[in-house]
Amino acid sequence: MINFNGSLTNPENIKISSENRAFKYGDAIFETVKVMNKKVVFWEDHYFRLMASMRMLRMKIPIEFTLEFLEQEILKTVAVQNDLPSYRVRLNVFRKDGGLYTPKTNKIDYTIEVKENTFKTKENYSLDLYKDFYNYSGLLSTIKTNNRMLNTLASIFAEENDLDNCILLNEKKGVVEVTNGNIFIIKGSVIKTPALEEGCIKGVIRKKVISILSKNKEYTIEETSISPFEIQKADEVFITNSIMGVQPVTSYKKKTFKTEFGNKIASNIKVLQIAGI
Repeated sequence: MINFNGSLTNPENIKISSENRAFKYGDAIFETVKVMNKKVVFWEDHYFRLMASMRMLRMKIPIEFTLEFLEQEILKTVAVQNDLPSYRVRLNVFRKDGGLYTPKTNKIDYTIEVKENTFKTKENYSLDLYKDFYNYSGLLSTIKTNNRMLNTLASIFAEENDLDNCILLNEKKGVVEVTNGNIFIIKGSVIKTPALEEGCIKGVIRKKVISILSKNKEYTIEETSISPFEIQKADEVFITNSIMGVQPVTSYKKKTFKTEFGNKIASNIKVLQIAGI
């Protein structure tokens, strides 16, 4: 069952018109959230990111779009699925039909889709660069819009080259993120992650990891520009998103990495997910 503007219906009953703006222009944004034990994990962070994105894209936020309302709509949609330990939920918000580049209205529709969360942390995880196209730096790149062609092409490249993921670069040839999450590199006691100005998504787990690390006096966390050459010199690398939590990376080109610190951070995030903090 899919939730369309608050009504639950079978997927085959969802009809997208030729004027749908998400289809025609990618005029849409989305949040992917994890639901465990009938609880939306880190929901407050997801909600406020969604609201900020809608405001930036000049979408009219319905008065009923409160934190509690959307949480209940997600849980209502989960409740009619098969009973599973964990779900991945996509909340998609798109401007109503009509218009060319200029929309007829800034009012929105939304859908909520629920699937089983099948992700399992891999013991071996390989990365390489995707260099065919760039993820341009700037504020718009930090929003989870439906314009994901770069991510799609990079994912195809990864599959064709027996990789688990690819690193995206910006026009300055700096590291931005991976196809489906943020990236952290560790060298000695310094942990770096691309700054938002580099064009990376404002990841919810990224924010949680930075918060954890900022309280650890043994390490220094830096949000900065990162050269691909720094990855080869790193001691450890790990990636993050809301579904995987933390996934340690074991290889990049011919370089292999330890995973000790990444596994510790992964355990910390799992505790926070369960506690709902």
